[in-house]
Amino acid sequence: MARTSPVLLLLSLLYIACEARSPTAASYRASNFIKTSCSATKYPALCVQSLAAFATSVQQSPRQLAQTALSVSLARAQSTQAFVSKMKKFKGLKKREYEAIKDCIEEISDSVDRLSKSVQELKHMGQAKGEDFLWHVSNVETWVSAALTDENTCVDGFAGRAMDGKIKASIRAGVMNVAQVTSNALSLVNQFGSKQ
Repeated sequence: MARTSPVLLLLSLLYIACEARSPTAASYRASNFIKTSCSATKYPALCVQSLAAFATSVQQSPRQLAQTALSVSLARAQSTQAFVSKMKKFKGLKKREYEAIKDCIEEISDSVDRLSKSVQELKHMGQAKGEDFLWHVSNVETWVSAALTDENTCVDGFAGRAMDGKIKASIRAGVMNVAQVTSNALSLVNQFGSKQ
């Protein structure tokens, strides 16, 4: 029976330890963390798709994941706000379409404001603990919930057959995407809040 050399054993262990710390292994763990966290959201595939690019900055931090999810939601809300604002300038809009777009712009603007407050609140909460931590998380949860309501209210403004058409479909698709990303962000904020 052959004996393993202590030097060979030491080199093998050193190689394994280096491999475990390699960027590839860290990236793999971060990606798995995102997938696992997203599995508890309402739209898990969208959650992973929208956050996977941020795996290296998220690492395995529930706080950083919640912060990133809120930032992604804010960016999409801002983009949708600009898109819906452009739709208002279309020629030949029916009065009801124009009013629905105008109301939607207001709702999305409120959503952007609330998501922006949420991003800032989470950023500035520092290492809060206990009641302070719960207060900050509660603020974020309230604002994100309100932003989600704003987004859904925008979509509701296009209800009914009188509003069928490309404008309704375009706005609805954009706003629904924002609402789904916001729903996922709220879920990840709730996960973060419950782990402290």
